[in-house]
Amino acid sequence: MNNFIQNLPKAELHLHIEGTLEPELMFKLAHKNDVILPYKTIQEVRDAYNFSSLQSFLDLYYAGASVLIEESDFFELTWAYLQKCKEQTILHVEIFFDPQTHTKRGIAFETVLKGIVKALQKGKKELGISSFLIMCFLRHLSEEEAFKTLQESLAFKHHIIGVGLDSSEVGHPPSKFERVFKMARQEGYKVVAHAGEEGDNSYIWEAIKLLHVNRIDHGIRCDEDATLVDFLVQKQIPLTVCPLSNVKLKAVLNMPKHNILSLLKQGVLVTVNSDDPAYFGGYLNENYAALKEHLNASKKELTTLAKNSFQASFLSENEKQHYLSLF
Repeated sequence: MNNFIQNLPKAELHLHIEGTLEPELMFKLAHKNDVILPYKTIQEVRDAYNFSSLQSFLDLYYAGASVLIEESDFFELTWAYLQKCKEQTILHVEIFFDPQTHTKRGIAFETVLKGIVKALQKGKKELGISSFLIMCFLRHLSEEEAFKTLQESLAFKHHIIGVGLDSSEVGHPPSKFERVFKMARQEGYKVVAHAGEEGDNSYIWEAIKLLHVNRIDHGIRCDEDATLVDFLVQKQIPLTVCPLSNVKLKAVLNMPKHNILSLLKQGVLVTVNSDDPAYFGGYLNENYAALKEHLNASKKELTTLAKNSFQASFLSENEKQHYLSLF
């Protein structure tokens, strides 16, 4: 089964590039950039990975991001992830980045973007991995700051396919950013949003009805509302589900309780993703393996999930058919 998962062609649609920062690279960049971390050793960082909530993870996530300063840092971070993709037969990626995490520290938007884009271009050329970039707004910050970031992104629109919404969910519903997302759509961006991870199913409805999203990131609390599940099935609005992340952040009690296969059986267009793999104990293949181990996922179910990852992507129909022909 591990060989089967290893060789399965896959796309990853819910991946925060800052969340791929492994402790070894974190310490290497901290040393290079003279950043003092609140941890003395790599083991101390790993010990801090026992999260009690989304917020406890975000505290560590933002501390880690402080080591990313120069263009080469963002390049190295992204290149390390792409090499992992090559190892795991991930053929296409749609990567989130959080410019506000960096611009509020005085790092130029352009510095962040250029480092990531250079790695993605190298990944296409040398590893054959296709990619799109999605810029996320931090929902705990203001609408005004999101508008500012959106304006800043327009000079680099040719490198960015869409916008998303992440960070602490509860208390920051999608409606807070309705006007920002309207402008983003007018600028031609695809739109996605984290909804229904910590927040209840009303956050998913808001993302659909007010932000007019192309995809829901997470969305696991949709099963609180049968009408919502029916709607997702009917409209085939994809969910980018992150099983190991959901368990690690206590959004799901344990893996046997995860609803991803139940949603799949009901006809929801669910996909498997790793979210912030350096922090949540596994990259994409480890998430597939967890479904096999704890939910007894069949080869047919895992294949459907992998096919869904291409179907739910922002690739053209021709490109989707190319990847689907590999199965």
